Amino acid sequence: MTTKDILDAIQSPDSTPADFAALPLPESYRAITVHKDETEMFAGLETRDKDPRKSIHLDEVPLPELGPGEALVAVMASSVNYNSVWTSIFEPLSTFGFLERYGRTNELAKRHDLPYHIIGSDLAGVVLRTGPGVNAWKPGDEVVAHCLSVELESSDGHNDTMLDPEQRIWGFETNFGGLAEVALVKSNQLMPKPGHLSWEEAAAPGLVNSTAYRQLVSRNGAGMKQGDNVLIWGASGGLGSYATQFALAGGANPICVVSSPQKAEICRAMGAEAIIDRNAEDYKFWKNEHEQDPREWKRFGKRIRELTGGEDVDIVFEHPGRETFGASVYVTRKGGTIVTCASTSGYNHEYDNRYLWMSLKRIIGSHFANYREAWEANRLIAKGKIHPTLSKVYSLEETGQAAYDVHRNLHQGKVGVLCLAPEEGLGVRDEELRAKHIDAINRFRNI
Repeated sequence: MTTKDILDAIQSPDSTPADFAALPLPESYRAITVHKDETEMFAGLETRDKDPRKSIHLDEVPLPELGPGEALVAVMASSVNYNSVWTSIFEPLSTFGFLERYGRTNELAKRHDLPYHIIGSDLAGVVLRTGPGVNAWKPGDEVVAHCLSVELESSDGHNDTMLDPEQRIWGFETNFGGLAEVALVKSNQLMPKPGHLSWEEAAAPGLVNSTAYRQLVSRNGAGMKQGDNVLIWGASGGLGSYATQFALAGGANPICVVSSPQKAEICRAMGAEAIIDRNAEDYKFWKNEHEQDPREWKRFGKRIRELTGGEDVDIVFEHPGRETFGASVYVTRKGGTIVTCASTSGYNHEYDNRYLWMSLKRIIGSHFANYREAWEANRLIAKGKIHPTLSKVYSLEETGQAAYDVHRNLHQGKVGVLCLAPEEGLGVRDEELRAKHIDAINRFRNI
């Protein structure tokens, strides 16, 4: 049995659930990996000089054992997220530590502690097998997966599954991720694939769409409401492009911060009107490595008020971190919220606390999303309310280049990867809904 037989079954219009259940599983499959014995290969280099093309491998790997509550999925397409970049350059630390710790938790988890790490936290594909205890999904189901992996044996996770002590990000803190021809997931990671999207389009939103939903819309994040002014850093990027759409769809006013005229044009195409090109306006929030420049915060705040009719922002959608955080805290309105989910420019944030405590502002940490939030975010994609921001698609063999492009910020929106899918454009089931939204679906590919 080979993955080609699986692909033939997926592409056949006559395949039934029974056909998929009867398919023999392959003994091995192709997967994107990093290797444990190479974790020091970039020692001494600056972050920007570490090259994912040197550390990412395409290997033939054995099929993992299927456990209770799990599913094996034939992956038609995946995408590159920043966590794949972090994994590939072994920053802020090697992910093999995550796999070792997970492997010590129970007998079945030992599968994850391997000398190679199969990465990737998005997928669109077809269920091949389900383990004991899985009733909601069956072989042949077309699915996407979110990346929250939880055990839920502790009470801590039962109000919000993100608070489970055994919460992990699949394909980053677990093995057998989505940048592969087959992936192993927990069944409560699965969601229906939006029928009007191709495989690569459906795989693109997953991690970033769910992250942006929790961070901006959910009561666990900023709880955005109609009329809110929302400052969105990197508004045309993987995360920001979804935040911009959520703000517009939810009746808020996005103030989009971008770094080029081309990225500003993408925001306008999404429907945003208030746009700041931080490079063109030459904002320098740091005088040097150790000292910020409050005058630049004030200049930035004044520019925001020019775009909002004199109002400060209610919410700041933060993810650059160190470079922007001082400015973010300063420009937020009294009683407003800074919600942060990442630190792509540095983890050590510095801000003037007088502007936080005396103006009763809040800083909220937000990390990915729970199953309910991910489901709601995916439902909005399926209804055509929010659209994928796919800009470019690579083959599985080109994943190293795809990760390099994301690392060096050479991309727009999201970068997709074809896994089993032999070409782009396959997997569309609802042509009518697709035709209705085709311009929005292709928005990031046409600029």
